[in-house]
Amino acid sequence: MTDETKRLYKLMVMYMLNRVDFPLSNNQISNFMLERQYTDYFTLQEIIHSLEEDDFVRSVSHHNSTRYNLTDRGTETINIFSGKVPASIREDIENYLKENKYELKCDAQTVSEYYKTDGGDYTAKLRVLEGPRTLIDLSLSLPSEDEAKAVCSAWKQKNSEVYEFIMKTLM
Repeated sequence: MTDETKRLYKLMVMYMLNRVDFPLSNNQISNFMLERQYTDYFTLQEIIHSLEEDDFVRSVSHHNSTRYNLTDRGTETINIFSGKVPASIREDIENYLKENKYELKCDAQTVSEYYKTDGGDYTAKLRVLEGPRTLIDLSLSLPSEDEAKAVCSAWKQKNSEVYEFIMKTLM
């Protein structure tokens, strides 16, 4: 693979991150790049790692997901070099983000993680964010790691139902 191709892949990832106002997960970036056969998984991971090492993107890891934001340096760079991404690829990225914005944003704003406490049980920490605001922040004490994993997994699909139930119950 040429250096020019690597530069294009880096610019594509930065362009994607620059076009949304929330972090994208590794999985979300990979889905776009792989479904359209721009590159293979291992090359993409190398590209993302390189962007992070060079301080163009910053990663934040949660229990089973890593999300990426542009750094100030990355934003400056893509603002200067976005024209180097061919118009057809920019359009492809725009269409992907437009078609999937709701799912991408919901996924980015629903956070779940768990950890083992000093007492030997587990705490599942569940949150829903709306921009800088936290809509709900819930911690549950659970007796086993399997139950904590199950609760965190279910949170992605059930968070709106739980929020609605709590609001109805308390109002």
